[in-house]
Amino acid sequence: MTAYQAAADERNFGEDAKFLAAHVETIVLENSPDGPRVAIVPAYQGRVMTSSATGNGGTSYGWINYGLIESGKEQPQIHVFGGEERFWLGPEGGQFSIFFDRGATFDFSEWRTPPVIDTEPFAVVEKSSQSASFRREAALTNYSGTRFEFRIEREVELLSEDAIRGALKLDNTPLTAVAYRTVNWLTNIGSTDWSKPSGLLSIWMLGMYKHGPKTTVVIPFKAGDTAALGPVVNDDYFGKVPADRLCASDGVLFFAADGQYRSKIGLSPRRSTPLCGSYDAARGVLTVVQYNQPAAEVTDYVNSKWELQEQPYAGDVINAYNDGPAEVGAAPLGPFYELETSSPALPLESGASGTHIQTTFHFEGDREGLDAIARQTLGVSLAEIEAGLTAGNK
Repeated sequence: MTAYQAAADERNFGEDAKFLAAHVETIVLENSPDGPRVAIVPAYQGRVMTSSATGNGGTSYGWINYGLIESGKEQPQIHVFGGEERFWLGPEGGQFSIFFDRGATFDFSEWRTPPVIDTEPFAVVEKSSQSASFRREAALTNYSGTRFEFRIEREVELLSEDAIRGALKLDNTPLTAVAYRTVNWLTNIGSTDWSKPSGLLSIWMLGMYKHGPKTTVVIPFKAGDTAALGPVVNDDYFGKVPADRLCASDGVLFFAADGQYRSKIGLSPRRSTPLCGSYDAARGVLTVVQYNQPAAEVTDYVNSKWELQEQPYAGDVINAYNDGPAEVGAAPLGPFYELETSSPALPLESGASGTHIQTTFHFEGDREGLDAIARQTLGVSLAEIEAGLTAGNK
């Protein structure tokens, strides 16, 4: 019996898919009548809006902003449609930012999301029952005045149970799961090569999930000396994260995902592993995110801190965000929480491409089975996750 406890008004996958289809074209991938499925919206940049392990009646894992979608209203800074995996580009802050205009202060009031990753649709190239691919061409100018002309290509594939086991090296633990892999390409279609002195772009994947009072982000990290590997975690994106919301214990970070306090953390390439995840103890959902981690010598990642930077390529590979009011009395964007992974900075010559691959897995079912999967993937038990924010220390 699953431990899932839905809120009275929480919609299942079928209800979410029906809602989306009433407002915008929606592609649903599936491989059996009551099996895993994924809902994708081309108009939202080929975004995976939500998924289910058990058909239309199953838990809908993605956070969806019903009010905004239903209203159709234009927003000044970002259209927070929701969705559990969307294509973005970095960097967000700094002198090479594509979210702040030249000369702007790095304040939330002057932050803007580029339309190509906010409101502009991606064209559907191909689709089948188990995959769909998308394309978009665009141009952007960064804070320093560098112009980028590029093509985005994106493929979403629903994975079989055998593919899930192979990707995570799982044993014969029974699975109630859905997983999808996205392959994302960025191609320089301009005549000018992209180089570090004038700024670079990165491929950035972000997933919005339903927050909860018993939801904890879990990020394994490489232990080791700070002098050699740097700090374990970057926790001052929006001010330092309080100790009761972020703890490190035995090579694993635990971060509160309750949607009550705006905060963000990041791991550098020297500290990151190929996995991160979360456990929602109230709904009984274990989520694992895997990406194609580059070789250890690749350490240039765009820096998204909201400031002029001394080290614009000392950015993070993995990020997690917990939503909450940006200031006292303000409304949150959601609330929701996010798991994010990024490609390295991409110094692409004219005509060259960079790739970032991310796979998202959701598991539900009995506690014993989920516990086995958590141990095999994230290296901790469910009990350790549930106690993580009180047992660890920063």
